[in-house]
Amino acid sequence: MSDDKKTETTPPDQIPPQADEAEAPAETAAEAGSELEALRAEAASLKDKLLRTLADMENMRRRTEKEVADAKVYGVANFAREMLTFADNLRRAVESVPPAAREALDQSVVTLIEGVELTERDFLSRLGRFGVKRIEAQGQRFDPNQHEALFEIPDESVPNGTVAQVVEPGYLIGERVLRPAKVGVARGGPKG
Repeated sequence: MSDDKKTETTPPDQIPPQADEAEAPAETAAEAGSELEALRAEAASLKDKLLRTLADMENMRRRTEKEVADAKVYGVANFAREMLTFADNLRRAVESVPPAAREALDQSVVTLIEGVELTERDFLSRLGRFGVKRIEAQGQRFDPNQHEALFEIPDESVPNGTVAQVVEPGYLIGERVLRPAKVGVARGGPKG
């Protein structure tokens, strides 16, 4: 048993210290902590973006619903505005024959005038189905949002700023003015 069985032993100065092994997990824990914080910050950022996107989508949905509702109510506004001239012409045709003169007219002419009146009423009721209604201006306080003043009428019997004469009727569609009423406004009376 001589030199054949030499045991290999490592000299003590070549054994790695165990302190190095303890430092490695501490660094890994610090790295993991900072990585966890970075992930938490990223998750918070993504959550914020998600909530903002959801809010934007909800706002867009509401805006679209309002636009669709407005399109249903006000989509015929241009057509209705053009048809108001037709309604005005029907009214002018009826008013061109004074009621006193109707008695002297032939029955066929009276029937024609009554037919025009019936056509006017039917036409206005059809406009009404689409939300178009006449602005009742006569005797009302002047409202620049619904009336267009063409002239002033000196009249001390009614309050100042009252609509004294309607030259051309105005119309609303829904809550919007389709055409303002063209009016004459009283002045000189008590302040209303």
